[in-house]
Amino acid sequence: MAFISLWVVLLLLLVAIFAPLVAPYPPDATDYGQQLAPIGTPGHLLGTDTLGRDILSRLVFGFRTAFLVAFVAEVISVAVALSVGVVAGYRGGRADGVLMAATDVMYAFPTYLFAVLLVTVFGRSFWSVMAAIAIAGWVTQARLVRAQVMTLKKRDFVEAAQGMGAKGPTIATRYILPNALGPLLVTTSFAVPAAITTEAGLSLLGLGIADMPSWGAMINEGVRFATSSPHMIISPAIAFAVTLLAFTWIGDGVRDAFDITSEARA
Repeated sequence: MAFISLWVVLLLLLVAIFAPLVAPYPPDATDYGQQLAPIGTPGHLLGTDTLGRDILSRLVFGFRTAFLVAFVAEVISVAVALSVGVVAGYRGGRADGVLMAATDVMYAFPTYLFAVLLVTVFGRSFWSVMAAIAIAGWVTQARLVRAQVMTLKKRDFVEAAQGMGAKGPTIATRYILPNALGPLLVTTSFAVPAAITTEAGLSLLGLGIADMPSWGAMINEGVRFATSSPHMIISPAIAFAVTLLAFTWIGDGVRDAFDITSEARA
């Protein structure tokens, strides 16, 4: 399932990259003569919404929004987590105390609520939503990196590097950091769908990106017409579920790949 899911995600990623070529219409193009057209309508394969916008086109551009927000936010989140985790784990002492105190404060605050507050304060722009997801999601990964670094810095190869005269920054970046990336890759593979879920949830609350199509916004619009025009909610819900399941199965595969005990049992 992980291998199949990887191909599914790659296909969806290509759809997101080439959205203007794949989508039959611009995402905001309206056709007031075809409002709430059902699935199978000529020229509108998945129907239209209340403004006559093509649902397939908005769905395709919704892939771009979801992937762009999730991946950019996760890159920032991982960068922050690595910086905090490596410094806290390797330096220890006062630096560890200060950084982990800040991490604990963030950890105690509900992630989704924190994202809602940030978007409410800074607006519904792409960078506001992306920054809110990134800032709210780095805490768990930072704690994981710190734990890995604290374990690895006691290993023999680190002591050997110290014996050869390697300095602290070199040891942290060249010897410890590469060996700490395995578990971080596992958490990242699960964090990407979590970021997509957060972006969709913000859109459901009307706090998503204002000028970009979003699955959450599409579902939010479709809820009001779930009985009379169910096609408005079915298509984005299926796309959302397939994407999350694909990333989840990829995460399971990555976790199994780094699980030493499962390899020993095999």
